[in-house]
Amino acid sequence: MQPVDAVIIGAGAAGLHCAAIAGQRGLKVLLIDHAERVAEKIRISGGGRCNFTNRDTTPAQFLSANPAFCRSALARYTPQDFIGLLQRHRISFHEKHKGQLFCDQSSEDIIAMLLRECEAGAVTRWQPCAVHNVTHSASGFEIATERGTVHSARLVVATGGLSIPKIGATDFGHRLARQFGHKVVETRPALVPLTFDADTWQPFTALAGLSLEAVVSTGSGKGRDKTGGEFTEDLLFTHRGLSGPAVLQISSYWRPGAPLTLDLVPQHDLQHALTAAKATSRRKLSNELAEWLPRRLADTWLQTQPEIVDRPLPDLRDRDLIALATSLKRWQLVPSGTEGYRKAEVTAGGVDTRELSSTTLESKRVPGLHFIGEVVDVTGWLGGYNFQWAWASAAACAGALSAPSNPPTA
Repeated sequence: MQPVDAVIIGAGAAGLHCAAIAGQRGLKVLLIDHAERVAEKIRISGGGRCNFTNRDTTPAQFLSANPAFCRSALARYTPQDFIGLLQRHRISFHEKHKGQLFCDQSSEDIIAMLLRECEAGAVTRWQPCAVHNVTHSASGFEIATERGTVHSARLVVATGGLSIPKIGATDFGHRLARQFGHKVVETRPALVPLTFDADTWQPFTALAGLSLEAVVSTGSGKGRDKTGGEFTEDLLFTHRGLSGPAVLQISSYWRPGAPLTLDLVPQHDLQHALTAAKATSRRKLSNELAEWLPRRLADTWLQTQPEIVDRPLPDLRDRDLIALATSLKRWQLVPSGTEGYRKAEVTAGGVDTRELSSTTLESKRVPGLHFIGEVVDVTGWLGGYNFQWAWASAAACAGALSAPSNPPTA
């Protein structure tokens, strides 16, 4: 094959978008991916309808050891820019919750759109095709693959993170970054269910499938890494622990050994409600508690509080009702771990962005080398933010691929 202007490794959201933009700007682009199917994460996103962006995206919804890094790309390619692309392809969509946008029909609409955009840019795609080796010299990059060796002035790494290995996730991008002297911020599963040891969780296993709104928090939010977070979302009990949007969100902030604090009755002053009910009601405590909690949870909770007997409210001491309310409003427990990369929606950590240009995603160490999407240390909240980072980082990179390659300074 003749030399190309840019090789992009990884045909996911970021890789496809970057290839399409670069190709339509006149560059000769080769897109390589080891998987048989293109863009599997897009395909399974949003229950098959792809939560492709969030209208309310700002840098505040992203975690990174270098928090300011994502600002430039997000400001220059906004949710409205990607919405405009969907509208040009006549893909209908809807807002489901808190700015989250989904396809009306199927995630396949997004994949087909990106492939059409690549075709419009005359992008060559090798898939499936494994990359065996990458070397760099003054003349550019030499990429040895199972389909042969290709030479390119630019190399874009869009290989994603470690989450969901069954659809092809690997650490290829992180290994390649280290090969060229880049630091990698420690990776961990994010947007992932949390688990508890069997003895701790045994009283709650029967609640599997139960969901309710809750406030979940962890950490202080202080210090350099700002590891604290708090979210009000639906909480889901599972056989092994907790899931649902609230827990998926907080999992990105949680660190091993740290406690979670949950408010299971976030919309009400439960202490006041119980003590006030005592003055007027003869109902048993379990019946009164079921006014504020799902019945299964109310009954299970009282079983875990042996010091509080399920008697008519007037027979109970105020201090016992106050203690019960406090336990439900500030339930503290320490997860034993997570469900791991097999169930994590994204990977936190990645290529250290302090060694990349925030405007072009180009390496400060190796001219012509770029990292985009999930492979870098930028992790969004649940709700379409990670896809918006994929689109924005891809666009920022694509815009720079035709420019002279010099060591970036910003």
